Amino acid sequence: MATQGIAQYLTSKPSPSAVVGYDTRFASDRFAREVAQVLAGNGVRALLIDAPSPTQVSSYAILDRKASGAVVVTASHNPYYFSGLKYKPEYAGSASPEVTGRLEQEIAVVQRSGQVRQLRFEDGERQGLIEIFDPRPAYIAQIGRMVNLQALKDAGLHILHDSMYGGGQGYLKLLLSGGRTVVDEIHGERNPGFGGMHPEPIPPNLDEAQTLIRKGGYNLGIANDGDADRVGIIDERGQFINQLQVMALLMLYLVEKRGWKGDVVRSLTMTSMMDKLGERFGITVHELPVGFKYIGPKMTEVNAILGGEESGGFGFRGHIPERDGILSGIFIADLIVQYGQPLAKVLQHLEDLVGPHAYARHDIHLEREEYADRRAAIYADLQKNPPRELAGERIQRSRTDDGFKYYFADGSWVLTRFSGTEPLIRVYSEAPSRQRVDKLLAALEDRLGVRQVA
Repeated sequence: MATQGIAQYLTSKPSPSAVVGYDTRFASDRFAREVAQVLAGNGVRALLIDAPSPTQVSSYAILDRKASGAVVVTASHNPYYFSGLKYKPEYAGSASPEVTGRLEQEIAVVQRSGQVRQLRFEDGERQGLIEIFDPRPAYIAQIGRMVNLQALKDAGLHILHDSMYGGGQGYLKLLLSGGRTVVDEIHGERNPGFGGMHPEPIPPNLDEAQTLIRKGGYNLGIANDGDADRVGIIDERGQFINQLQVMALLMLYLVEKRGWKGDVVRSLTMTSMMDKLGERFGITVHELPVGFKYIGPKMTEVNAILGGEESGGFGFRGHIPERDGILSGIFIADLIVQYGQPLAKVLQHLEDLVGPHAYARHDIHLEREEYADRRAAIYADLQKNPPRELAGERIQRSRTDDGFKYYFADGSWVLTRFSGTEPLIRVYSEAPSRQRVDKLLAALEDRLGVRQVA
């Protein structure tokens, strides 16, 4: 029914076609065939990718194949028992609120009517309404336009890739192997349960990768989530580099080593290091609500060199207005080569420029049955009775357009947001020291009446 609604939206376009992608989850390939059959049944040409792949590969294929959009069967970084559909419009980015609003309307019509049109897969192929294709050559060529792949292949790096059993399997090996650089991959086989791990590239999900790197011999660890649009980075010591540091490093690299000039767009969960780098380099930094449905269009509007959010999703000028966890990891590899230093040394260079920044996020799980009521009660309370101070510090300003974020005079901030897909309350903080971060998290959690269980 969801695909029927999408198909009805697509049929308003001339000669409609859609890329159909999928990840490694249980039966994703079968769901993708079902999506293709429904699209074909509505006269929308379905371009079905031939194997599990990163979501951004489907997005790029929209441009390469001049398609009207893409439908990707995935639940991204969420646990194995979720699945869903991501819709990507013709501009190859996240669907805007206007587009998702239209899709919701169309799907509601289908739910009321119960009518879904399908064409048998074999009939769709025979009629030219379903085509199976390999998106990798076009994507590889595009990555080659973004970075000198041959130089990276010749650089002699030793990289560990944790694909977390997801759609990014094999992609880094494909892009970087063939020279002196060696890419070892773990969790690179199909496992619909993700081997019991949560396919989000943050600790403790990266314990095995970090342990391997600590044994020595690696320059870099790159991890990707279930559909590979997010990245996690581990340095040569086996230390996890949090996503706020990664975005600041990417900005530093693009400006200092690649000579890129232009604005930067970040989510409100992202680091204030970006603002300090912006002041140093004369770059305007835009702070937006979370989600590439906001970040992508702003990147396009201002021709930004970089956009990103705390989840580890980063987009780049000259590519697609969308997260790409594969390209992000390759850029970090190129950063090591360009600076001629280990990643830990470049991180120290960053800290020398912007000062120390500590960060933590608490995910507070609630019972699904109580979540909606608890969320509504907390939201109403914070709106009606906003705190004036936390952890003994006066709040200088706040914003409430995406959760509740409170800013302090020393540059610290603390934020709470409510997940739209899981029964989670998230609490984030960044400050000059971990002690200050912990105090701010505890103070806001006390104010909310919730607390992360150790």
